[in-house]
Amino acid sequence: MAEPEFTATGVRIDKRLRSLTRAGQVRISDGRLQLLTSYGSEIDSAPVQAVRASRPWFAAEDRALADLNGKRYTLTLGEHDPAPGEPGPPAARRFIEAVRKAAGRGG
Repeated sequence: MAEPEFTATGVRIDKRLRSLTRAGQVRISDGRLQLLTSYGSEIDSAPVQAVRASRPWFAAEDRALADLNGKRYTLTLGEHDPAPGEPGPPAARRFIEAVRKAAGRGG
C-alpha cells in the first residue's frame, strides 16, 4: 500500500446534526478519500475525483465540508497546523488543498 497523501487524526466527523466520531481519521491514499472512526472502521469512502471539499460559509476556521456519495459530512480539524512534533489534526485549509491536489484540480 502506498504512503497516504494526507492523514489527519483526532477529527470530529458529523453527518447533519449527528456526531459519528469525535476522534476519527481522514485519509487520502491511492486516489480515495476515507473517513474512519477512531477504531479504524470505515464510515465512508469515495474516489477523490468524486469528492467535493469546501469551507462552510459561517463557521469556525477549523471546519470543512466533504461531500461523498451524496452525503455531506462536517469535519472539525484544527484552526492551525500543529507545531512540528505536536499531536493534533492539521488545518481544515490543508485538508481542502489535499483533496483538490489529489483530484488533479490544482492546489
